[in-house]
Amino acid sequence: MRELEATLGVSRRVVSGLIGAGFVTPSRGARGEYRFTFQDVVLLRTALQLRAARIPPRKIILALSQLRAALPDELPLTGIRVSAVGSDVVVKTGPSQWDAITGQLLLDFEVAQVKGDVVFLETAPGGKDAAHQAEEWYELGDQLRTSDVNGAEQAYKKAIALSPKPHYAAYVDLGALLCEVGSRCEDALTVFDEALSHFPEDAVLHFNRAIALEELARFDDAERAYRRCLQLDPKYADAHHNLAILLETRGDRQGLLRHLSAYRRLTT
Repeated sequence: MRELEATLGVSRRVVSGLIGAGFVTPSRGARGEYRFTFQDVVLLRTALQLRAARIPPRKIILALSQLRAALPDELPLTGIRVSAVGSDVVVKTGPSQWDAITGQLLLDFEVAQVKGDVVFLETAPGGKDAAHQAEEWYELGDQLRTSDVNGAEQAYKKAIALSPKPHYAAYVDLGALLCEVGSRCEDALTVFDEALSHFPEDAVLHFNRAIALEELARFDDAERAYRRCLQLDPKYADAHHNLAILLETRGDRQGLLRHLSAYRRLTT
C-alpha cells in the first residue's frame, strides 16, 4: 500500500476509497497486506484521472472492467493511454483509439511521432490545457522508463515544466529513475531538493533523498534525511530499516537495534 501511495502521489484514504468503490480488487499477502498487480496500478491511476475529469463513477467502473480483461502484463511499445473525451472514456494505443465501453474505433487527428514506434498526442490549437499535457507527458515517462531511460527522463521533465502546479509524482519518479537506473544520484538529489521546495514535509521525498545521499557516500546527510523522514512519518518501515543498516555501518549498535525493532514491529 505504501509503495502504491508513493507511485500515485495520493493518500492512503484515497487509495482505500478507490478499492472500496470497486475499481480494483487487490489480493492479500501472507500477513494480510494488499498486493497490487501492474494492472491494478494502471487502473487506479486511470480511475483517479477519470474522476478528476468528472466522469461518472459507474461509467468509470464499467470502462475499467472492460479494460482490465484486455490489459497486458506489460505495456506494448506503442503504449496505452486512457483519458476522458467529453463524457466518454477513450483508450489510445499509438495512432489508434477506441471507446473503452463499446469498443468502437474513433478518429484522432492529433497524433505526432516522437521516437520509433512510440507516439504522443500533441495539443491542437485550442485543445488540451497545460495540466492535461503534463499528465500525458508523465504517463509517457512511465511507459518509457524500462525501455528508454533518456526518453523517460525527458518526458518527466516535460511534465514538470508544463504542470500548472508542482507535479509531485513526476518529481518522485524522475529522481528514482536517475538514481536507480541511470546511476546519477547527484542529479537525482537536485530533483528531490527542488521537489522538497514545494513539498517540504513529504516523508517519501525525504526517504528517497536519503537513499541518494547514501549512494553518494554522504552518510551524515543521509542519516539526517532518514531521521527527518521518520519525524514526519514514524511508521515509515523502510526508513527504519535503511537507517538501522546505516547506523550499523557507523558502529551505532543501539541505533541499529532500536530501528530494526521498529521495522520488525511495523512489518509483522
